[in-house]
Amino acid sequence: MTELGPLLSEDERAAQEKRLRDVWRTPSGWRYWTSVNNSEIGMWYGCAAFSFMLFAGLLALLVRLQLAVPDNDLLTADFFNQAFTLHGTVMMFLFAVPIFEAVAIFVLPSMLGSRELPFPRLSAFGFWSFAIGGVFVCGSIFFGAAPNSGWFMYPPLATDKDQTGIGADIWLLGLSFIEVASIAAAVELIVGIMKCRAPGMRINMMPLFAWYLLVVAGMILFAFPPLIAGDLLFEMQRMFDWPFFDADRGGDPLLWQHLFWIFGHPEVYIIFLPAIALMAMIVPTFAQRPIVGYSWIVLAAVGTGFLSFGLWVHHMFATGLPQISLAFFSAASEAVVIPTGVQIFVFIATMLAGRVVFSVPMLFGAGGLAIFIIGGLTGVMVALVPFDWQAHDTYFIVAHLHYVLIGGMLFPVTAGIYYFYPFFSGKMLSARLGKIAFWLMFVGFNVGFFPMHFTGLRGMPRRVFTYPAEMGWDWLNLISTIGAFIFAAGFALVVIDVVRPKKSQPHAPQNPWNAGTLEWLNEPEENWGLRSIPIVSSRYPLWDQPDLKQHIKDGRFYLPDAETGHRETLVTSVLDGEPLQVLRVGGTSHVTMLAALLLGGVFIALTFEWWWVTIACGFGTLFAILYWLWTGTAPIPETEYRDAGLGKKFPLYVSGPASVGWWAMFITMVGDATAFASLAFGYFFYWTIHDDFTGGHGGPGLFWPMWAAGLFVLAWLSMVVARSINERNLKGLTRLLLVLSFVLTLCGTAAGLMGPYSFGLEPTAHVYPAVVWILVIWTSVHALVALIMQLYCLARSFAGRLTAAYDQDLHNVVLYWHFMLFTAVVTFVTIGLFPSLR
Repeated sequence: MTELGPLLSEDERAAQEKRLRDVWRTPSGWRYWTSVNNSEIGMWYGCAAFSFMLFAGLLALLVRLQLAVPDNDLLTADFFNQAFTLHGTVMMFLFAVPIFEAVAIFVLPSMLGSRELPFPRLSAFGFWSFAIGGVFVCGSIFFGAAPNSGWFMYPPLATDKDQTGIGADIWLLGLSFIEVASIAAAVELIVGIMKCRAPGMRINMMPLFAWYLLVVAGMILFAFPPLIAGDLLFEMQRMFDWPFFDADRGGDPLLWQHLFWIFGHPEVYIIFLPAIALMAMIVPTFAQRPIVGYSWIVLAAVGTGFLSFGLWVHHMFATGLPQISLAFFSAASEAVVIPTGVQIFVFIATMLAGRVVFSVPMLFGAGGLAIFIIGGLTGVMVALVPFDWQAHDTYFIVAHLHYVLIGGMLFPVTAGIYYFYPFFSGKMLSARLGKIAFWLMFVGFNVGFFPMHFTGLRGMPRRVFTYPAEMGWDWLNLISTIGAFIFAAGFALVVIDVVRPKKSQPHAPQNPWNAGTLEWLNEPEENWGLRSIPIVSSRYPLWDQPDLKQHIKDGRFYLPDAETGHRETLVTSVLDGEPLQVLRVGGTSHVTMLAALLLGGVFIALTFEWWWVTIACGFGTLFAILYWLWTGTAPIPETEYRDAGLGKKFPLYVSGPASVGWWAMFITMVGDATAFASLAFGYFFYWTIHDDFTGGHGGPGLFWPMWAAGLFVLAWLSMVVARSINERNLKGLTRLLLVLSFVLTLCGTAAGLMGPYSFGLEPTAHVYPAVVWILVIWTSVHALVALIMQLYCLARSFAGRLTAAYDQDLHNVVLYWHFMLFTAVVTFVTIGLFPSLR
């Protein structure tokens, strides 16, 4: 039987609600934009992502108008290139991923039975980074400076400044900034899903939406960093003439393709899996029964995420790879169909086992699955090497891509809009307009994109801005253009339905679809999520715990009050959902917006090579983040334990692996290590393609790299011992060890830089010196961050904020040092020993 707190009087409940309302209140006036509430951040994310999508859609319509008839001169060749490059870029980077981050930030806390995700300020920082970067990239087209080399930015075309102008730099640096937001969201979602679930919500009882987002967030950590590493190499060539992709000086353009598609193919599944997650919530609701095969669909989602990282080379079948590589990646591309098929059949089985209630969300969901299946079938075709050689870079691939992405993402997203709109606003969208919009979109999409299969098989290449009449493509292109406008009209109806005034429309019931998951107990007019944090004993608690809604509303579970004046939520164990800690989360703050603006200034100033502005914004970002950390993380509470209700008390402060901060550091460093591994991959990639790897330049020798590696080992050891000594409350010795580690880190960094410098390795002369320098610089920058962390710990110790009992900062810094040591040892052992092994 579920534990319950006492039933309070009406006045006592009203007093509790007032205190909660005061603590979770959204600021008014201009301070509204400093809010960190998940409801506001999720709404901002969603509005921004849809604004970018509509902008990209208008660019797509311009492209289709240009291609509607042969020899058209509506658009110039350069503007056409800018339009299709921005269309692909915006749809992939500024809509497809952020829209699911928006839904997750808005819905996930209530779905998990939590009051808030663990790092609301990080969510706000991520949103502002995304918005600033998106405006910067999209705005470039109004100045004729947009990227024009395709959303994949292949060298050597994109590395040629004369051909591409500043557009490629805007793409590289703008998207690198936007990727900061994606990684921030991934950290927030992973920690939130693993550590902030309702008590009793074991890991095998999580809503499927949470499972899918967990898989996707993990994929982001391994997919986005290789692109960031590739962006770094790319920009070093464009800005400083380091020859990573210049074949004349030992580079190779194929390295960019590897790094891009290691990101690019998992990106397709990063887009697809959250859409399937929406379907995993919608289908059981409208079948009015639990999902069939819960464990199977979870395993299929994990399998899809895992296999997606073994497919990237199928985008490179036409580059002259060895036959063994072609065979392996072709087989892997076929194998991913298996877990994808499992998920689709689970939905079919659930609908067959229940009594399906036909509705607008189900209509869009079913239509999207039908379109996606066609895209999946053509995907199997292009996974076969001989067919791919024929269809590669033709409009057949354009058709396949859009069938997968629009069927697998946009239609389910639209289903999600109609499904979750009452959750967002308390009002319903129009079923009549929704059905009209669906049929316009479904018919328009197929009329627009199905003929492209034939256009491609007839030989029309991608990315051409016009074509002669005698090629036989004219009527197919005209049909595609007509279909695109029908599709756009259907989506315009959805937009109209969403934005039309609804003040006179009656409020929808709190759970209008009779769904079984917790998010439908959210009250749209309140910011606290659930009134009290419940104890869950079912995957569909609203179906299986009939009195749960009333007990939550009466405040008979955990944290029904906010008498401390702080925003608080529960931290629970990873596997069993046992409550462990009361976590105080950050409140309204200007610093998140300021940090994002200053970091945006760094990337924007770099684009235009304004070096002093870059340096000034860099220092500003550093000070903003330090202020954020000093004032907003690991505060020492006024008491050790907090009464959370139900007669239970939990600690307010924990450190080490028990803390959410430790988890955030670990997850962030996994992503960082992936980026480093991508740079190391580049080093060994060049080794495989050259008989004389060093290009006659020799290596940095053994002396300096080995000294550097040894000094970093000692610096790491000093940090580990400092943590242990601090636990014994030996403040003086702890500070001495921190200073010793600081000096050793400084010396190790200097020794590392002396290696390539003393041997005169010139990075512009050949790719070998360039790749050695990039590894050393990467390690040195991380060492600089370690130095700042050591000074921060010293300052916290002297300020009395780092003690034996309150040592979360030191635990997190030592965790950083574990990854720092790995980076340093791999770098210096590789550059010192590897040339002598050749």
